[in-house]
Amino acid sequence: MEIKELVEISHRISKEHGFWDSNPNIGEKLMLIVTELAEACEADRKGDYENFGEEIADVFIRLGDLCCFLDIDIEKEILKKIEINKKRQYKHGKKY
Repeated sequence: MEIKELVEISHRISKEHGFWDSNPNIGEKLMLIVTELAEACEADRKGDYENFGEEIADVFIRLGDLCCFLDIDIEKEILKKIEINKKRQYKHGKKY
């Protein structure tokens, strides 16, 4: 399955489950992605690696949902950014 298909499925399911019933608040959608990252961090802190993988999957699902709504071709954007990153300095010239 391609990234585009996963993005479309994520958005369709999200719509079917009521996450787009009201006017979209992009900031809220972004914070839901951050929340999934926080849940992954908490799973890591607890050593719960089964749940960790699920939370990381949730990050991608919510991100895909948002990308579909905003009509962002995330596969194209990732490939473009990889090419930029290849040319950057070690740690982008920073300490970390």
